[in-house]
Amino acid sequence: MGTARRLRPLDRPVDAVVAVPGSKSIANRALVCAAQAPGRSELANVPDGDDTAAMLAGLAAMGAAIVAESGRVRVGGIGDLRRIGNADVHAALAGTTSRFLTALAALGHDPVTIDGLPALRRRPFGPLHDALVQLGVRVTPGESWGHLPVTVQGPPVAGAVSIAGDVSSQYITALMLIGPSLPDGLRLELTSALVSRPYVEMTAAVMEAFGIDGVDVGRTHVHVAPHRYATTRFDVEPDASSASYPLAVAAVRSGRVEIGGLGDRSLQGDARFADLLGAMGCTVERRADATIVSRAAGTNLRGIDVDMADVSDLVPTVAAVAMFADTPTRISGVGFIRGKESDRLGDLARELGALGGAVEETDDGLVVNPSRERLNGAVLATHHDHRLAMAFGVVGTVVAGIDVADPDVVSKSWPGYWQMLDELGR
Repeated sequence: MGTARRLRPLDRPVDAVVAVPGSKSIANRALVCAAQAPGRSELANVPDGDDTAAMLAGLAAMGAAIVAESGRVRVGGIGDLRRIGNADVHAALAGTTSRFLTALAALGHDPVTIDGLPALRRRPFGPLHDALVQLGVRVTPGESWGHLPVTVQGPPVAGAVSIAGDVSSQYITALMLIGPSLPDGLRLELTSALVSRPYVEMTAAVMEAFGIDGVDVGRTHVHVAPHRYATTRFDVEPDASSASYPLAVAAVRSGRVEIGGLGDRSLQGDARFADLLGAMGCTVERRADATIVSRAAGTNLRGIDVDMADVSDLVPTVAAVAMFADTPTRISGVGFIRGKESDRLGDLARELGALGGAVEETDDGLVVNPSRERLNGAVLATHHDHRLAMAFGVVGTVVAGIDVADPDVVSKSWPGYWQMLDELGR
């Protein structure tokens, strides 16, 4: 990680077309599908962030043939999935990578050890490990149950799993992705309400692109029939979560930002962010090939009351924008994001408070009160969380004197993020 980065406010309204990296959420799903398909698939617009790099390295360690160059990745399928094993996978800080590859490792007959950096070791994996045990997979923790490092050894001998729906959707996605390769498919029964449903539906859509039809996502279940993945050419759409930050700059600084390639048929639930900005007083235009957000200078932002269970990665961005509104914003339904890269409620509330923001943590969210007139510079800790760092960047386009500690954490999803912010001011 680098030293603190001083942010510089923009001296005029923004007017920009921003190129956003491909969605790491979509890319990592597609890469796992491609690794299970026979033959060679090709993916375009693959992001260059740390999470995707960890996924590519992990798949290569498990037997996939990976050739990556300038945003294009060719994936030669593993072939006989039973031969996965005798491999060590290091996922760094990547939650999706570590969880998806833990499930993929369960298809092999030999052990695979999954590990990561200390911050990833602290994150929970228990529901996924419990689910793999239900499939008949041997799961051996290196230190404590439900945490990395872990060694996984198949083969799976069952296809029925009970799992809570109100924990991370990454567990459910990890199981869905291997569902077609299980002998009898996957019958996932949810013991509580499904949160982050758009992410589960995104998984089903990516699987369909690789030849898996009929994934059944219900209110209390997810069923996947046994089937073979098909090789394909797949274009990764721009990352809607990353797009939220430049769109938010248009909201807090005024002006206009266009995100090319993020159209009105996006697979990503986080594309809903533009609608949230619309509810806060911005003007939103959606086209087949772009999303545009603008706010005229002199037009006020207003607070909203929103359940963000289905779009939880957007919480830091919404909270950043909400400080500049004229009325309070209440965010609910997201108590589970305390277990993300950071405590995305407590850590976010404390850092925004250090700026002078009036932010209150609740059991399942935040209340953000109008704060613009009291905001001041401060040194902000990122808590190993790229989304906190990038949300602080939005605030820094308006408020002077903000220093972001460990700014290189943005390399997890958007290595060029700070350069993009600098270019917005030109």
